[in-house]
Amino acid sequence: MSILNVPSEAEATGLTAEIYRADITSMGYVPSHTKAMSLNPEAHLLWESLTQAISSSLGLRRYELVTLAAAQAIGSSHCRLAHGKKTLTIIDEDQLIAIARVYHHAGLPPEEVAMMDYAVKLSTDAAAMNDDDAQQLRDSGFSDREIADITLAAAARNYFSRALLALAVDLDVPTGVSTELQSALLTPLPGDGGQSAVEPSAG
Repeated sequence: MSILNVPSEAEATGLTAEIYRADITSMGYVPSHTKAMSLNPEAHLLWESLTQAISSSLGLRRYELVTLAAAQAIGSSHCRLAHGKKTLTIIDEDQLIAIARVYHHAGLPPEEVAMMDYAVKLSTDAAAMNDDDAQQLRDSGFSDREIADITLAAAARNYFSRALLALAVDLDVPTGVSTELQSALLTPLPGDGGQSAVEPSAG
């Protein structure tokens, strides 16, 4: 549980209140990660603008797949659950469960597997990356702009997910995510000893 004291919906004022209202309108509630990151509301609004710019350029499907891969590599249950819910609007649940468990065996096109592999490497060993990694994406058919967007999407997820983990933000389980999908989304990367999976808190 985070030690941060965050304003409630009734206590929020100014930009923070606007951010809260936007989440209530779109989701029906204010997630704990919004409350934590809205302690600096100006930064949070810029974050939302950044992710919108990246996702609109890369395309929603690719953006969400990269996000899911990066969040799993980081061990971010917050972002896996939140973006798993979002991805249900563009990918059916059965395939999303397969993607969440082992995306290499989920029937994805090779280029999508390649970009997810890239996101995992960026999130686990970015210092070891070189031109060969970008070349693999180019060989998979991605343009230089798309390679930049994939990189930005994965790097942006590292920023947000790692901030939530560092602040020990309470984990929200979105409504409308089945027990089976929750389990798949919380599955750790193979070989990480279970470190990526975090059980949902009672809060």
